[in-house]
Amino acid sequence: MCAALVHYAITDSVAEITLDRAPVNALSMPLIDGLLDALGRAKDDSSVRAVVIASAHKVFCAGLDLDIVRGKRGLDAKAFLERLYFALNDVQYRMGKPTIAAVDGAARAGGMTIAVSCDMIIAGEAATFGYPEIDVGLIPALHFVQLPRLVGKHQAFGPLFLGDPFDAATAFRMGLVSEIVPKGSALDQARAVARRFAEKSPAIMKIGRDAFMRAVDADYRRAIEHAADSFALVASTQDCQEGLDAFVEKRPPRYTGR
Repeated sequence: MCAALVHYAITDSVAEITLDRAPVNALSMPLIDGLLDALGRAKDDSSVRAVVIASAHKVFCAGLDLDIVRGKRGLDAKAFLERLYFALNDVQYRMGKPTIAAVDGAARAGGMTIAVSCDMIIAGEAATFGYPEIDVGLIPALHFVQLPRLVGKHQAFGPLFLGDPFDAATAFRMGLVSEIVPKGSALDQARAVARRFAEKSPAIMKIGRDAFMRAVDADYRRAIEHAADSFALVASTQDCQEGLDAFVEKRPPRYTGR
């Protein structure tokens, strides 16, 4: 595990995984590998009964480090997505114990991927969410699979294709967030809920969660494979690279349709 980017601690049978890549936890390959290692460690530790994912910074996670895509081939982007999409889904699917995302700041793009991969999202009332990929020449491909399943087609389309951020109250109304708590207390509440999960029979929890994951999976893996292909295709377009360059250079993009 990359100790500099991801911290891991166990208290009262709850594993707490903290993202720590200043200033906004932009997702790099080392950061996602550190997260995956920590989740795998929690999964394999019989003393761990529940897992909380949180941030060491005001932002939960701002999403993909654009250097992964900017100036790269679509296949390079897909290699990263195989970790963020497939490996994250696999370890969460087989975790056998509850996972909770504690979001007390902004969660965007790939940060949404991490939060939504958990069984619950507990949000501070000042937390914000969003899928800004469309505004930098990308698509939130994984969330074409995830979000409609969580909130329905008509609730999902606007956030995915307008790119506007939305607040915790909207996320709760959509059904994306499990609970809203006062600003600054999401982690404390996530810990409290995790401790309640930890009091349950670990054997029954594992059997029950495994059954729950199978019930809601519904060909999820196949769908995200198509989503990864779509993301790689978008990353290979001229418009994608123009959108990324424009964002970095702080200017309006000049799209040409190629």
